[in-house]
Amino acid sequence: MTSAPVFATIDQVATPDAPVLPAALRHARASDRYEQGLARAVELLRQAAAEHAGAVVQASSLGVEDMVLSDLIHRHGLDIRVATLDTGTLHLETLELIERVRRHYGLDIEIWRPEQQAVLSFVQRHGPDAMYRSVPLRKACCAVRKLEPLGRMLEGRSAWITGLRREQSAQRGDVGERELGADGRVKFSPLASWGLGDVWHYVAQHGVPYNPLHDRFYPSIGCAPCTRAVAVGEDQRAGRWWWELDGAKECGLHPEARHAVGAQT
Repeated sequence: MTSAPVFATIDQVATPDAPVLPAALRHARASDRYEQGLARAVELLRQAAAEHAGAVVQASSLGVEDMVLSDLIHRHGLDIRVATLDTGTLHLETLELIERVRRHYGLDIEIWRPEQQAVLSFVQRHGPDAMYRSVPLRKACCAVRKLEPLGRMLEGRSAWITGLRREQSAQRGDVGERELGADGRVKFSPLASWGLGDVWHYVAQHGVPYNPLHDRFYPSIGCAPCTRAVAVGEDQRAGRWWWELDGAKECGLHPEARHAVGAQT
């Protein structure tokens, strides 16, 4: 397994005389596998829509990978709902993107929020900065703000779609295109084999709306208190929970235990 690539090179850093280029211009480079990967992604989305008709959802993080998937779903007229989590601590840019996506595609995005009382209880008990004090507290915050509403999002659905890519981190290096979770749901990751250049090539080709934080060196965007820009030489997940020196940069939405499954016949 190859290591995750750095997100920027020294010649892409802003200087007073050379402002930062948009992310699409910095990174859009189609690989020789791009067309094959694109065809495979569409095939997987079609399989998800056909095999789980009315019971499949794209759980969108609103990151660039998920924006590509939403564009493909809309472009090919697939019966797949698009949903996202509003944790209550998202960047303003992320919230504004939801409205831009709605206008751009005429898309009714489902928004799932945590239980207000559970959030209030957590903050009252542990404080608004609990995530910085320990990994268990950070994971507990993720459980309240992300895992609980995700569970409600997936209720009654037999499959979901994510923008996971193997290249994003070592922990995601074995992500499969189709996996069966412990809950019995099939998880599709149509971009699992895509490189960063392919993702941004698609965005540039099709004018896909994306979070402007990507232009400011945020390759991975989560909650505002837990996300920062990456520096030259850092990998794509380095800006998530950066104060944690060791361990996987994950929140629990994507458990490590996975089983590959094939298409229904």
